[in-house]
Amino acid sequence: MSTPHIIINERRIATDTEPYIIAELSANHNGKLETALRIVEEAKKAGADAVKLQTYRPDTITLDCDSEEFRIKGGLWDGRTLYELYEEAHMPWEWHRPLFEYASKLGITIFSSPFDSTAVDLLEDLESPAYKIASFEAIDLPLIEYVARTGKPMIISTGMANAEEIEEAINAAKSAGCKELAILQCVSGYPAPAEEYNLRTIPDMADRFGVVTGLSDHTLDNTTAITSVALGASLIEKHFTLDRSGGGPDDSFSLEPKELEALCRDSKTAWHALGGVDYGRRSSEQGNAQFRRSLYFVKNLAIGDIVTADSIRSVRPGFGLPPKQLKDIVGKPMKKSVTVNTPTSKSAIEW
Repeated sequence: MSTPHIIINERRIATDTEPYIIAELSANHNGKLETALRIVEEAKKAGADAVKLQTYRPDTITLDCDSEEFRIKGGLWDGRTLYELYEEAHMPWEWHRPLFEYASKLGITIFSSPFDSTAVDLLEDLESPAYKIASFEAIDLPLIEYVARTGKPMIISTGMANAEEIEEAINAAKSAGCKELAILQCVSGYPAPAEEYNLRTIPDMADRFGVVTGLSDHTLDNTTAITSVALGASLIEKHFTLDRSGGGPDDSFSLEPKELEALCRDSKTAWHALGGVDYGRRSSEQGNAQFRRSLYFVKNLAIGDIVTADSIRSVRPGFGLPPKQLKDIVGKPMKKSVTVNTPTSKSAIEW
């Protein structure tokens, strides 16, 4: 059975390739195109495979209403209305083209999370190579179907979704024509505690749904993300900012450039460390094999002398007979004379 995979801009994404690292720009532009462009540049420098945007306007994602159900209670954005938050956080649509063009110039993939069909249409005009469905939209099956009809690879975050809702999203994508699909284990807390991530869900998702799996990580460091690689995560998405103290809606739980660089490096190290099942001697061990234990004579022995337990010892280095032959050697007569501190050998003993 072939390994599930997707391909974005000719980059194969699967468990048998290095993890695909997505730097989520989100609202970290903080209202400045220049900041957004620098984030793209720094993501490239850090070694990320892709930068991801979010494409919406406040009126395409919520209603301009200040009633209780539209007001956020608790957390980072306590007391704000949804419209106020998204008005501040949204990426102006006229910024998308210069961001796509700059990413292309730098040689880093860029795509986005659309939040309605008009966003998909804009991104199609920009020839977006892939699409991401945010966790809050994973139950918006019409949106998923609309994205699927583009024929592009799709990534769906699963924060807050149960197994039935994840399956519904996958079925909607596939039935509408999506051929390349990945899903991300996610906790939709900002920030999210590592202990809620239940990373063992990742291999279960891979087995249960048969698609590429990964992690959308909202924890404050890289530990959870790097650990996910050992459990089969093929993609890792982390929010990325120039300065965590920048004061924007998402800055406080985002990685800074050095941290993103560490994630790109360390996640790949973790993937290479997984390797395969191998009980053989590694190339880095070859030089040290001579220092394993072996049996040495610790007394002078003449021809015909009987080897006694106190005339041989198991010591380093490893030029003598293996220690497992100790019982076979004791009680045997010597065929040759030997001097103290020389390795045992079959040729010196009568067998």
